[in-house]
Amino acid sequence: MRLEQFDFDLPKDRIANRPAVPRDSARMLIVDEGLLDSYVARLPELFGTGDILVVNDTQVVPARLDGFRGSAKVQITLDAPVSGSEWRALAFPARKLRPGDDVTFPDGLGAKVISRGLRGEVLLDFQSPSSEIYAYLDVHGILPLPPYISRADGPDARDLSDYQTIYAKHVGAVAAPTAGLHFSSDLFERLHQKGIRVAKITLHVGIGTFRPVTTDNVLDHTMSEERGLVSAEVAEVINETKKNGGRVVAVGSTVLRLLESASDKQGRLHAFKGATSIFMTPGYKFTTADFLMTNFHLPKSTLFMLVAAFSGLERMKLAYAHAIKNGYRFYSFGDASLLKRTTQK
Repeated sequence: MRLEQFDFDLPKDRIANRPAVPRDSARMLIVDEGLLDSYVARLPELFGTGDILVVNDTQVVPARLDGFRGSAKVQITLDAPVSGSEWRALAFPARKLRPGDDVTFPDGLGAKVISRGLRGEVLLDFQSPSSEIYAYLDVHGILPLPPYISRADGPDARDLSDYQTIYAKHVGAVAAPTAGLHFSSDLFERLHQKGIRVAKITLHVGIGTFRPVTTDNVLDHTMSEERGLVSAEVAEVINETKKNGGRVVAVGSTVLRLLESASDKQGRLHAFKGATSIFMTPGYKFTTADFLMTNFHLPKSTLFMLVAAFSGLERMKLAYAHAIKNGYRFYSFGDASLLKRTTQK
């Protein structure tokens, strides 16, 4: 399975720099046997009593810091606490750091480099508990917007709310679960009125989301671990929904990845707490969600590979060509698609 199979041309003017206002006014391409242009606000018309939407309630952390090794400037994006006072992080440029180096940050915070990986990963020891580091990030951290969102002076005040779902609760992500950015309070109320349930699980999006696939054979790519949580209660609600013939809608690729990580081969969900590095490419056998609501993704990305696995590569290439031709907006602040799972033999 070659990387170029997942490539496509995307004009730069299709990349969204700001989200739709209001949130649920974004367009939504429905991908089934055919293609249907719609809007996120019409989601309640597509489902009904007995169906369930599953969302990711992770909260984005202002995890990016500007630091120094001596006089050399280095950008650090914290990913997750590992143990004690040690954190996994992504450094740029990583070549400036070596094990044993000291990195200093504003207001006296310091960290020692424990190790450095091949793709910019570093392990840092802050000599402070994670609760103190999270508190520090609230004051000094920078929102780690994806590089394709253009901000000459970095994230602004509007980004702080735009790049967060309205139901974000559990601190820990370095990037937003972007399909969830389309939901408004009004949309949730109309879903409720239709008898459509909403379940919440948590997957903390990690630094791997910023890494491109660089291997010619995509199966040689290694996914970074991300931390997830599915409660026993939510697992049972979803299992009962499926048992009763209800449809399961995964709101976002992060939800789909966690559902698949928490399920057995028969598609039954179990309580889950831990790390997952699941990688979905064409040929993967899905057992959980019937539908996937997701944004439009980068060419040659693991996310485009995921949607190709869910709905078929050729179908998704046709859908993306339609979206580009018809002015859909791409990436984190862009429009949505609603994909039906292909029948898998």
